[in-house]
Amino acid sequence: MADRIRHQAGRGRRRRQPRIRIVNKRALAIFALPAAAILIWLLAPASLPERWNESEAALIASLSLSALTPLQPDPSNAAADDERAARLGQRLFFDLRLSANGAVSCASCHRPELAFTDGLPIALGTGPGRRHTPGLLGAAYSPWFYWDGRRDSQWAQALTPLETHFEQGAGRSAIVRLLATDPEYKALYEEVFSAMPDPTHLPDSASPLGGDSEREAWRTLDPELRFEISTAFANAGKALAAYQRKLLPERSRFDDYADAVAGDGAARQEGTLSREEIAGLDLFIGEAQCINCHNGPLFTNHDFHNTGILPVFGKLPSLGRFDGVRLAREDPFNCLGEFSDSAPAECAELRFARDDNELAGAHKTPGLRNVTLTAPYMHTGQIATLEEVMLHYNEAPTAMVGHNEAKPLGLSSRQMRQLEAFLHTLEARARHASPLQ
Repeated sequence: MADRIRHQAGRGRRRRQPRIRIVNKRALAIFALPAAAILIWLLAPASLPERWNESEAALIASLSLSALTPLQPDPSNAAADDERAARLGQRLFFDLRLSANGAVSCASCHRPELAFTDGLPIALGTGPGRRHTPGLLGAAYSPWFYWDGRRDSQWAQALTPLETHFEQGAGRSAIVRLLATDPEYKALYEEVFSAMPDPTHLPDSASPLGGDSEREAWRTLDPELRFEISTAFANAGKALAAYQRKLLPERSRFDDYADAVAGDGAARQEGTLSREEIAGLDLFIGEAQCINCHNGPLFTNHDFHNTGILPVFGKLPSLGRFDGVRLAREDPFNCLGEFSDSAPAECAELRFARDDNELAGAHKTPGLRNVTLTAPYMHTGQIATLEEVMLHYNEAPTAMVGHNEAKPLGLSSRQMRQLEAFLHTLEARARHASPLQ
């Protein structure tokens, strides 16, 4: 009897085993089908229409460097397009002597191999800075400088680091003294500008923005000598700007693609760019709304926007453009100042600059050319990678100051990767450290 029971139990177990295997196969099939579908979707080439429509083709053409117009004259800088001034500015740009410790030049933070940025979250001069270093390629096209637009010309901007103690900190009289005592500088300067001040009358270190001793030395100078020093100092900035006006981005793969689209009836031109890159471009000018701010051949509208960028941990949020307008108006080297070459009527940007509360927390829109070379990102380098930038704009968090103009995008992870792929097509490494060499 016991043997019969064991035999029947064994038979029962043998009958159940096939059913278990059948259930497992069905379960695997149920789970495998959606997994396979997801894999196919991820690996499938981007679906693209055969042709751009007329408005899309026009937008793409407007982003090409072929659409970049010549730089307009800077009425506040009579030497802006003087080749001799540019040569003087080039030498000043790379000269370490224009710093208090003899170890920092303009090129220390604006490194040519990094699209004239430095690869750091916060600039490092003679000491830690306050902001992320912006690039210089094409910067001359902007009417405002610094992340908050606190300077209204490139030459006024160039002067600020020379005196700021944590950037170069050389001091106003020290800069002019170098120009007056270095034979090459003196000759180049006097070719473009008036005669240099007599170096025997120049103190070693006097500046209205320096330390206590420098400010006291500046205060005791004769007003006429202070004016002479400031004039020569302003001219050094104008020479630096003349050089920087020549720093322009090189053509990229995107420009070849955009010109091809413009030239043959808006064909998609797959081959110049990959399908994923083209899909990213499609998002850039469409669903992702990037082009609202990043437009034109330099991929910036040169304006100021609050996009909810959180401050560095432990730091107060920046008021951005709200403070920048005031600082630009207070700058003695602005377009309306006595060292400017402009007539007041030529200073419309400064005279009519907006200064309302809506600008609180707004920062300047950076250009996107060579953006893959200029990490980290944002005004204090808060965001380390382009992937994180995509996530930020996709989520559009609440701003700590003012209100975030951006809205959540709801893009998929694949779409964000496509956008990033497109941004890589804007890379074009500078061929030379200086266009004058």
